[in-house]
Amino acid sequence: MNVGGDNDLKSSGVSEWTNTLSRRYQYILDKSTPLVFHRWIGFTVVFFIYALRVYFVQGYYIITYALGIYILQLFLAFLSPQVDPELEEISDGPSLPTHGSEEFRPFVRRLPEFKFWYSITKAFCIAFVLTFFGMFDVPVFWPILLFYWMVLFIATMKKQIMHMIKYRYVPFSFGKQRYTGKKAVVDATPSSRP
Repeated sequence: MNVGGDNDLKSSGVSEWTNTLSRRYQYILDKSTPLVFHRWIGFTVVFFIYALRVYFVQGYYIITYALGIYILQLFLAFLSPQVDPELEEISDGPSLPTHGSEEFRPFVRRLPEFKFWYSITKAFCIAFVLTFFGMFDVPVFWPILLFYWMVLFIATMKKQIMHMIKYRYVPFSFGKQRYTGKKAVVDATPSSRP
């Protein structure tokens, strides 16, 4: 007669299973955080699988277009500083250093590299799954979508590059900078010894 007890056991088992699954998934994500090169290789594989799917099906261009706009939005957040210097300039707060005598502050992205990778990989996986549903295969003339996306990309990147030039920041740093100590200053003046 205990009908509610069976439902509680089933929901408890399902919630335990989902909790275990989410912990394992988070563990894998945590372990992959320092493996930047391997993560991007995995993304490249996901990208090519999606590209092959769209090429062989010859459809789902609307999904690809929406994916392209989402990637552009993520890329702009990846290139932007966490605190916009344009807004700081208006509020007269601290800004990015423009002279050598000012305090050095490293570039902090609005969207960190790991979150950029995670979001873009997840977006491609979702888009791949959507290519199996016929209702998303809207017939469109894909060259117009490609042309419009290219115009959108060029316009937004031009604006972003102008922003970088105006506020003098570079969102990329290659390699870890190391402190080598003070360099010895060599006195170039001849010494007068008797």
